[in-house]
Amino acid sequence: MEDLFVSRVRVKLLVLLLTATEPLLHVREIVRRTGEEINAVRRELERMEKQGLVASEWRANRRLYHARKDYVFYPELLGFVAKTAGLGGAIVKNRGKLGRIKYAMMATRFLKNQPSGPEDVDLLIVGQVVLPELQALVADEQTKRTSEINYSVMDEAEFQFRVKRRDPFILRVITQPKVMLQGDEEDLLSGVVI
Repeated sequence: MEDLFVSRVRVKLLVLLLTATEPLLHVREIVRRTGEEINAVRRELERMEKQGLVASEWRANRRLYHARKDYVFYPELLGFVAKTAGLGGAIVKNRGKLGRIKYAMMATRFLKNQPSGPEDVDLLIVGQVVLPELQALVADEQTKRTSEINYSVMDEAEFQFRVKRRDPFILRVITQPKVMLQGDEEDLLSGVVI
């Protein structure tokens, strides 16, 4: 994202605001989490608010900020953040160590830090995967989030078999709102009749 956004502060703010578990953040909390100077953060928040990326509101004499979900590029920004930060960023960065991945996808619900049910899958990876490498990345993210990550790994043959059989589990996972970390979504959904 730093290639697309010249401001390092803006990149940090986008990552924080799009992945924060809290709905609203105060400037001092944003400064603490990003490690940037307060004036740079305030200046960038002001610019982002003028552009419609973030909104603010006053509560008890404190100005609190949040990402605007109605921003025209919100889904794309969420995708950028998914591929550069957290577990998604680690998967993209370590693709070579993880084996030959054909598809890797993360549930949008997971990216927004929304609660998941026991049958929900946060991450699906299809291909020849080096499991110890993936398990280390998932364990690291679970420690940061202090919650379990539901993920599923399968080879291409099993995936294609389950798609052709219209396996309810696979259909639910691949049709949920998601961000593709690896592979083409159109290719993934080809042959799936909903």
